[in-house]
Amino acid sequence: MKIIEVKNLAIKGCKVIKYQRFDDERGFFAESYRKNDFDTHSDTTDLRNKNFTQMNESFSKAGTIRGLHFQWNPFMAKLVRCISGRMIDLLLDIRVDSPTYGKIIAYDTRNSFSHNTGEWVYAPVGIAHGVFLPEDTLIEYFCTGQWNPDCETGISPLANDISWDLCDTEVFELLHKTINSGKLIIKDKDKNGHSLGSWSKLSESKLFKFEA
Repeated sequence: MKIIEVKNLAIKGCKVIKYQRFDDERGFFAESYRKNDFDTHSDTTDLRNKNFTQMNESFSKAGTIRGLHFQWNPFMAKLVRCISGRMIDLLLDIRVDSPTYGKIIAYDTRNSFSHNTGEWVYAPVGIAHGVFLPEDTLIEYFCTGQWNPDCETGISPLANDISWDLCDTEVFELLHKTINSGKLIIKDKDKNGHSLGSWSKLSESKLFKFEA
Protein backbone atom coordinates (compact mmCIF):
# COMPACT_ATOMS: atom_id res chain seq x y z
CA MET A 1 0.00 0.00 0.00
CA LYS A 2 1.30 3.43 -0.90
CA ILE A 3 -0.22 6.27 1.14
CA ILE A 4 0.14 9.44 -0.90
CA GLU A 5 -1.79 11.97 1.22
CA VAL A 6 -3.36 12.26 4.68
CA LYS A 7 -5.83 15.09 5.11
CA ASN A 8 -7.08 16.25 8.51
CA LEU A 9 -10.77 17.17 8.53
CA ALA A 10 -12.42 19.96 10.50
CA ILE A 11 -13.11 17.73 13.53
CA LYS A 12 -9.94 16.63 15.30
CA GLY A 13 -8.99 13.00 14.69
CA CYS A 14 -11.11 12.62 11.56
CA LYS A 15 -8.97 12.02 8.49
CA VAL A 16 -9.00 11.12 4.82
CA ILE A 17 -6.22 8.75 3.76
CA LYS A 18 -5.54 8.69 0.02
CA TYR A 19 -3.65 5.72 -1.42
CA GLN A 20 -2.08 4.89 -4.77
CA ARG A 21 -3.70 2.75 -7.45
CA PHE A 22 -1.58 1.40 -10.29
CA ASP A 23 -3.39 1.46 -13.62
CA ASP A 24 -2.67 0.11 -17.09
CA GLU A 25 -4.65 -0.90 -20.17
CA ARG A 26 -6.44 -3.62 -18.15
CA GLY A 27 -7.70 -1.36 -15.37
CA PHE A 28 -5.95 -0.93 -12.02
CA PHE A 29 -4.50 -2.76 -9.03
CA ALA A 30 -4.17 -1.44 -5.48
CA GLU A 31 -3.31 -2.56 -2.00
CA SER A 32 -6.26 -0.85 -0.38
CA TYR A 33 -5.08 -1.62 3.15
CA ARG A 34 -1.81 -2.72 4.69
CA LYS A 35 -1.41 -2.44 8.45
CA ASN A 36 2.31 -1.77 8.39
CA ASP A 37 1.84 1.35 6.26
CA PHE A 38 -0.70 2.78 8.70
CA ASP A 39 1.64 1.94 11.59
CA THR A 40 4.66 3.68 10.09
CA HIS A 41 3.40 6.63 8.03
CA SER A 42 4.33 9.98 9.60
CA ASP A 43 0.80 11.43 9.25
CA THR A 44 -1.14 8.46 10.67
CA THR A 45 0.38 8.32 14.15
CA ASP A 46 -3.06 8.16 15.79
CA LEU A 47 -3.92 5.11 13.70
CA ARG A 48 -0.84 3.16 14.72
CA ASN A 49 -1.40 -0.25 16.25
CA LYS A 50 -5.16 -0.08 15.68
CA ASN A 51 -6.59 -3.57 15.76
CA PHE A 52 -9.29 -3.78 13.10
CA THR A 53 -11.26 -6.86 14.09
CA GLN A 54 -14.30 -6.69 11.83
CA MET A 55 -14.96 -5.71 8.21
CA ASN A 56 -18.45 -4.83 6.98
CA GLU A 57 -19.95 -4.35 3.53
CA SER A 58 -23.07 -2.31 2.86
CA PHE A 59 -25.13 -1.60 -0.25
CA SER A 60 -27.67 1.21 -0.12
CA LYS A 61 -30.28 2.48 -2.53
CA ALA A 62 -30.26 6.10 -3.66
CA GLY A 63 -31.62 8.46 -1.00
CA THR A 64 -30.60 6.31 1.98
CA ILE A 65 -29.12 7.64 5.20
CA ARG A 66 -27.58 5.31 7.80
CA GLY A 67 -26.50 6.38 11.29
CA LEU A 68 -25.38 8.20 13.25
CA HIS A 69 -24.01 5.17 15.12
CA PHE A 70 -21.47 4.54 17.89
CA GLN A 71 -20.80 1.97 20.60
CA TRP A 72 -18.83 1.26 23.73
CA ASN A 73 -17.67 -2.02 25.33
CA PRO A 74 -15.84 -2.30 23.07
CA PHE A 75 -15.28 1.16 21.66
CA MET A 76 -15.28 1.24 17.88
CA ALA A 77 -13.30 3.39 15.47
CA LYS A 78 -14.04 2.99 11.77
CA LEU A 79 -12.14 3.14 8.50
CA VAL A 80 -14.61 3.58 5.63
CA ARG A 81 -14.38 3.67 1.85
CA CYS A 82 -16.76 3.88 -1.07
CA ILE A 83 -16.36 1.11 -3.65
CA SER A 84 -18.97 2.31 -6.14
CA GLY A 85 -21.56 5.06 -6.23
CA ARG A 86 -21.39 8.19 -4.08
CA MET A 87 -20.90 8.23 -0.33
CA ILE A 88 -21.23 11.32 1.83
CA ASP A 89 -19.58 10.35 5.10
CA LEU A 90 -21.17 11.97 8.18
CA LEU A 91 -19.05 12.53 11.30
CA LEU A 92 -20.60 13.97 14.49
CA ASP A 93 -18.44 14.84 17.48
CA ILE A 94 -19.91 13.50 20.75
CA ARG A 95 -16.75 13.76 22.86
CA VAL A 96 -17.19 15.52 26.19
CA ASP A 97 -15.28 18.86 26.32
CA SER A 98 -14.40 18.78 22.62
CA PRO A 99 -14.30 22.24 21.01
CA THR A 100 -16.42 20.80 18.17
CA TYR A 101 -18.88 18.90 20.39
CA GLY A 102 -22.26 18.63 18.68
CA LYS A 103 -20.90 19.65 15.29
CA ILE A 104 -21.11 17.47 12.19
CA ILE A 105 -19.03 17.37 9.03
CA ALA A 106 -19.66 15.61 5.74
CA TYR A 107 -16.98 14.26 3.42
CA ASP A 108 -18.21 13.80 -0.15
CA THR A 109 -16.55 11.06 -2.21
CA ARG A 110 -18.11 12.31 -5.46
CA ASN A 111 -14.78 13.52 -6.82
CA SER A 112 -12.56 10.85 -5.27
CA PHE A 113 -12.82 8.15 -7.95
CA SER A 114 -9.99 7.60 -10.38
CA HIS A 115 -7.82 4.77 -11.59
CA ASN A 116 -4.91 6.46 -9.82
CA THR A 117 -6.10 6.88 -6.23
CA GLY A 118 -8.50 5.54 -3.62
CA GLU A 119 -9.59 6.97 -0.26
CA TRP A 120 -10.37 5.90 3.28
CA VAL A 121 -12.25 8.07 5.79
CA TYR A 122 -11.22 7.53 9.41
CA ALA A 123 -13.75 8.08 12.23
CA PRO A 124 -12.09 7.79 15.68
CA VAL A 125 -13.77 6.73 18.91
CA GLY A 126 -16.12 9.49 20.06
CA ILE A 127 -17.44 10.21 16.58
CA ALA A 128 -21.01 9.21 15.80
CA HIS A 129 -20.72 7.92 12.25
CA GLY A 130 -23.19 7.74 9.40
CA VAL A 131 -23.44 7.84 5.63
CA PHE A 132 -25.78 9.56 3.18
CA LEU A 133 -26.00 7.86 -0.21
CA PRO A 134 -27.44 10.11 -2.97
CA GLU A 135 -27.18 7.25 -5.49
CA ASP A 136 -26.99 3.45 -5.37
CA THR A 137 -23.76 2.87 -3.48
CA LEU A 138 -21.54 0.05 -2.19
CA ILE A 139 -19.23 0.74 0.75
CA GLU A 140 -16.99 -1.26 3.05
CA TYR A 141 -15.51 -0.45 6.43
CA PHE A 142 -13.15 -1.83 9.02
CA CYS A 143 -13.98 -1.59 12.74
CA THR A 144 -11.67 -1.73 15.77
CA GLY A 145 -14.26 -3.62 17.81
CA GLN A 146 -16.84 -6.26 17.12
CA TRP A 147 -20.45 -5.14 17.09
CA ASN A 148 -22.18 -5.33 20.47
CA PRO A 149 -25.93 -4.61 20.19
CA ASP A 150 -26.17 -4.18 23.96
CA CYS A 151 -23.75 -1.24 23.93
CA GLU A 152 -24.66 0.41 20.63
CA THR A 153 -26.89 3.39 19.97
CA GLY A 154 -27.11 6.47 17.79
CA ILE A 155 -27.96 10.12 17.36
CA SER A 156 -30.74 10.76 14.88
CA PRO A 157 -29.36 12.55 11.81
CA LEU A 158 -32.61 14.55 11.91
CA ALA A 159 -32.03 15.80 15.49
CA ASN A 160 -32.56 19.56 15.62
CA ASP A 161 -29.72 20.17 18.09
CA ILE A 162 -26.93 19.04 15.73
CA SER A 163 -24.81 21.93 14.48
CA TRP A 164 -24.25 21.86 10.71
CA ASP A 165 -22.17 25.03 10.50
CA LEU A 166 -18.95 23.13 9.62
CA CYS A 167 -20.69 21.17 6.88
CA ASP A 168 -20.22 22.01 3.20
CA THR A 169 -23.21 24.09 2.07
CA GLU A 170 -23.80 22.11 -1.11
CA VAL A 171 -23.85 18.80 0.79
CA PHE A 172 -26.15 20.23 3.48
CA GLU A 173 -28.60 21.48 0.84
CA LEU A 174 -28.54 18.14 -1.01
CA LEU A 175 -29.28 16.20 2.17
CA HIS A 176 -32.11 18.47 3.25
CA LYS A 177 -33.56 18.59 -0.26
CA THR A 178 -33.79 14.78 -0.08
CA ILE A 179 -35.38 14.95 3.37
CA ASN A 180 -37.93 17.57 2.33
CA SER A 181 -38.81 15.67 -0.86
CA GLY A 182 -40.12 12.79 1.21
CA LYS A 183 -37.78 10.39 -0.65
CA LEU A 184 -35.35 9.81 2.21
CA ILE A 185 -34.88 6.12 3.08
CA ILE A 186 -34.13 5.70 6.78
CA LYS A 187 -34.88 3.06 9.41
CA ASP A 188 -37.16 4.07 12.27
CA LYS A 189 -34.36 3.15 14.69
CA ASP A 190 -32.13 5.83 13.15
CA LYS A 191 -34.87 8.37 12.54
CA ASN A 192 -36.03 8.11 16.16
CA GLY A 193 -32.56 7.95 17.68
CA HIS A 194 -31.29 10.22 20.43
CA SER A 195 -30.95 13.95 20.19
CA LEU A 196 -27.69 15.30 21.53
CA GLY A 197 -29.59 16.54 24.55
CA SER A 198 -31.20 13.22 25.41
CA TRP A 199 -27.93 11.34 24.89
CA SER A 200 -26.00 13.76 27.11
CA LYS A 201 -28.31 12.94 30.04
CA LEU A 202 -27.22 9.29 30.03
CA SER A 203 -24.23 8.18 32.10
CA GLU A 204 -22.72 6.39 29.07
CA SER A 205 -22.25 9.73 27.31
CA LYS A 206 -19.41 10.55 29.74
CA LEU A 207 -17.40 7.59 28.39
CA PHE A 208 -16.53 9.52 25.24
CA LYS A 209 -13.92 12.07 26.21
CA PHE A 210 -11.92 14.50 24.13
CA GLU A 211 -8.13 14.18 24.24
CA ALA A 212 -6.36 17.41 23.32
